[in-house]
Amino acid sequence: MKKPYLLLALLCFNILAFAQDKSLYDYHEAFSPSFYTTGGNLFRSADGRPGPEYWQNSANYNINAKFNPSTQRLSGIVTIDYTNESPNRLDQLWLQLVHNGNKKDSRGAAMQGSYAEEDGSNGFTIKKVEIQQGNSWEEADFRIIGTCMHIRLKDATEAEGGKIKIRIDYDFLLAERGRSGYMDSENGEIFEVAYWYPRMCVYDDLRGWNTLPFLGSGEFYLDYGDIDYTVLLPEGYLMAGSGELMNPEETLTTSELKQYEKAKTSDETVMIRSKKDLKKSATQKGKDGWVSWHYTMKNTRDVAWAASKAFMWDAVSANLPDGKSTLAMSYYPVESAGDKAWGRASEFLKRSLEIFSEKWFVYPYPAAINVGGPVGGMEYPGITFDSYKAAEYTLFLLVSHEIGHNWFPMIVGTNERRDAWMDEGFNTFIDIYAHEEYNNGEFSPKRDGEYAPGGGNPANEIIPIITKEGAQPVMSKADALRREDVHPLEYFKSAYGLVLLREVILTHDQFDYAFQKYTHEWAYKHPSPEDFFKIMNSYTGEELNWFWKGWFIENWKLDQEIIKVDNEKDQKEITIKNNEKMPMPVLLKVTLEGGEEKNYHLPVEVWMQGNTYTFKDKFGKNIIKAELDPEKQLPDINRDNNIWSK
Repeated sequence: MKKPYLLLALLCFNILAFAQDKSLYDYHEAFSPSFYTTGGNLFRSADGRPGPEYWQNSANYNINAKFNPSTQRLSGIVTIDYTNESPNRLDQLWLQLVHNGNKKDSRGAAMQGSYAEEDGSNGFTIKKVEIQQGNSWEEADFRIIGTCMHIRLKDATEAEGGKIKIRIDYDFLLAERGRSGYMDSENGEIFEVAYWYPRMCVYDDLRGWNTLPFLGSGEFYLDYGDIDYTVLLPEGYLMAGSGELMNPEETLTTSELKQYEKAKTSDETVMIRSKKDLKKSATQKGKDGWVSWHYTMKNTRDVAWAASKAFMWDAVSANLPDGKSTLAMSYYPVESAGDKAWGRASEFLKRSLEIFSEKWFVYPYPAAINVGGPVGGMEYPGITFDSYKAAEYTLFLLVSHEIGHNWFPMIVGTNERRDAWMDEGFNTFIDIYAHEEYNNGEFSPKRDGEYAPGGGNPANEIIPIITKEGAQPVMSKADALRREDVHPLEYFKSAYGLVLLREVILTHDQFDYAFQKYTHEWAYKHPSPEDFFKIMNSYTGEELNWFWKGWFIENWKLDQEIIKVDNEKDQKEITIKNNEKMPMPVLLKVTLEGGEEKNYHLPVEVWMQGNTYTFKDKFGKNIIKAELDPEKQLPDINRDNNIWSK
């Protein structure tokens, strides 16, 4: 008869062994045959491309504004030519009024606080709204609902090419901080001005009107069109704006104009307004003390601008494929100058434009601008706002990342407010390779690992993020993410997922061909997550649904384990187990007697029929060591069970 304590010990051992043996992996769930919620249709094809009858509406803007630096108030009139290309008659219109997010009673303030209590900003003041559907203007029937304006139409705008004009007289007080703002510098204030006019919401084939409120984290979703804008500023204020300056002869000084023209063909940075020039006016004399700056930008979703008396200004030509070029320019205060800081900003911008254009899609606009000012890092078409304090690595990181957003989501126009990972993650991904390529890796590797310990290895750094209690999936609504989770998930995890695809799951050639196809097919259009998944599957020739589901839609974890090595047979066997829900390829290194090493890359399909897999080979020698993922490329949450040794 066994002693009771021995029976208890055996029972505990058996329970523990059962617990350790239990796997969370479900191969049917991982490789589910019913992944997509929709098939292809005339608007969006089954292979992820726009369909033969894909449509999207367009909005052209004409803006005339005046900004008074002494009061921080902008007043303007915007006229919008809106075209309804949809198959539906539209009996209502929706517009974005993002500055209303600064109001003390806004939904964003209720969620996370507002700058309004500190700086007095109170959103847009709408003085008048008119519409024109025929030959005459009439007052619109409109409501302000949070960060949106709702216009109710008496006569619907016709489908498939129907047009309507909207004219809005408005003003607002510029907030001191946020995605735009202002600051003092040694030689005067710097103003960075964004979402500074009412903008059309997107009406699309997926959800109709996209009217999610601006709450602070979720960014923007906008249609494309041509924007012609004029801003009246006091003389002496140098303006940097998205697009092309149409009246340089009327605004710039003679010396600035000469250097500006020189920079357009120069491979070396040309100083247009230097430190010593700050003692002189940055502009020509204006009418009644005011100078009118006229810019245009074609086929864009937005424009932004900055102005200051304190700007130094330099520029250099960026050389693009097919003999094209664009002007890379930087505006910054004297506090930012120097060879280790903003003195290199235009060089950083030039190479970033060239690298992204060579690899993914040619930059389409006549200029690209960095502005050194109060905003830490924010992107708009053709212009970025980066911290004036940034230098060396941090400055390159900011410049390359923010201008990279011109590809995702400015050219490939995803819905940032709903799918933040499709702009932040994709852009962070292309940044990784820009860091590697710039100046032979001077600022490589790109580091996102400050968000988790890991010694510089992203496979290690991601583990605390995906294993933390309450960890959310990447595909969460942007404003639903906790602030501390936004960067780890939408930037880092999303980008690392694409790195896993390119470096481990696919070949470089497979990935690059498909990713380039996605970028070109959806340039100036509105792809959804499913469009991306489908086009990557179609053009890599792989069904990657298991990856999309586990990495982006869910927060599945990976734990591969070597549970047995059998040297007894002629054909040696290594049995591997998948303990967690995420399948991945198996990266296996085998060391034989005598020290010979063999490396194997086993496809993810080895997990299609169960949670264990036995690898067999006639080595001719006994195995003395077997190791999973020896280079630590995969995000395995338990590496202690990755090695077997004799």
